Amino acid sequence: MTVKFSRRNLLLSAAGTAAFAVAAPRLSLAQTRVDITRGTVQALPIAITDFVGEQDTGRGITGVITNNLRRSGLFAPVEPSAFIERVTNIDVTPRYQDWRVINAQALVTGRVVRQGDGRFQVAFRIWDITAGKYVDGQQYVTQPENWRRIAHIISDFIYQKFTGEKGYFDTRIVYVDETGPKDKRVKRLAIMDQDGANVRYLTRGEELVLTPRFSPTNQEITYMSYGRGDNPPRVILMNIETGQREVVGDFPNMSFSPRFSPNGQTVVMSLQQQGASNIYVMDIRTRRLTRLTTTPAIDTAPSFSPDGRQIVFESDRGGSQQLYVMNADGSGQRRISPPTGGRYSTPVWSPRGDIIAFTRQGEGSFAIGVMNTDGSGERVLTEGFHNEGPTWSPNGRVLMFFRDPGGNAGPKLYTVDLTGYNELQVPTPSYASDPAWSPPLS
Repeated sequence: MTVKFSRRNLLLSAAGTAAFAVAAPRLSLAQTRVDITRGTVQALPIAITDFVGEQDTGRGITGVITNNLRRSGLFAPVEPSAFIERVTNIDVTPRYQDWRVINAQALVTGRVVRQGDGRFQVAFRIWDITAGKYVDGQQYVTQPENWRRIAHIISDFIYQKFTGEKGYFDTRIVYVDETGPKDKRVKRLAIMDQDGANVRYLTRGEELVLTPRFSPTNQEITYMSYGRGDNPPRVILMNIETGQREVVGDFPNMSFSPRFSPNGQTVVMSLQQQGASNIYVMDIRTRRLTRLTTTPAIDTAPSFSPDGRQIVFESDRGGSQQLYVMNADGSGQRRISPPTGGRYSTPVWSPRGDIIAFTRQGEGSFAIGVMNTDGSGERVLTEGFHNEGPTWSPNGRVLMFFRDPGGNAGPKLYTVDLTGYNELQVPTPSYASDPAWSPPLS
């Protein structure tokens, strides 16, 4: 199923929800709010009942919401086998004591009704069991095939209600799908929901594809394409909905894919010439290139800060791969990685603007970590044989990366949150590498 709608296209019916809220005012979640600012997080016990009405779809929506919240590490869904009350009408106040007995602190109930025109009306309610009050709810009308997308939107709503921050479930991942023996891998671009569902292939494997990156507009990606024979590597711009492709430029010996600026109007990249690699920025409309670094070294893997004013990149100008930051016009270049600690690569600026993610190699292992934008406060989130390629969730709370165990096996995708305690594998049909997280779909 390919989702082809934005939240604007969902018909939000607030009338029924608002009327219900008059009788039960919205709750201040002082007791049940999840504190995600600490080093470790105590997950919130939450009960999520099957959405009543269209049973198969209702169970599907409940399953997606449950999986999303559990994988976030911030919520601990209560097993349905423990439920005492059977919810049949979501507009009736639940029996709070029945939910307190099973240690649920919050409750989500929902309903799916097929309308006369064939569309689904999906409604949900959130209850604070600890305080014994109604919290909030919404109602959506959409086509039946979009039920999974609705589940992600509801998950984001719940996440924000209890954490105070936007969720990241209504998003997609573009990555490199890898199949075949290790010495003859076929690599295709693929796109999927952030939970691994709805995989769709964007290329057919006739060319080598590397380092896909999302545009801030979400409808386009840029990636490196290496054709067969003497064809030079090319930077491709692809509309992920229509499949239309446009060659941004043919750049012999380019290393690493370009990344978009926050406004989507320019692309920053590295071009290799005479053994050196320097950072350039290109205006997408005019194709005009501006050189930002001038060194005999390898400057590569640039990433914009979210305000577009700075760029972080890796360089071996000091003798080994290290991280540097410069202003967007190339001025003020300065090293930020510590003088000891290994080799640093693949830096990515957090969407929140406060920290930078990186890969660190040393003593036979690869670590995914974060540091402040001035290089202080380095923290390793996960280590392994070969971890690489971090990409941020849109809210800056989770990183996705790929891990290759070596041997005849291949890479797989993983997520880890900023606490470093919630590391999970992301399901993919084949080996997978080099993920890029989309902005929110709505």
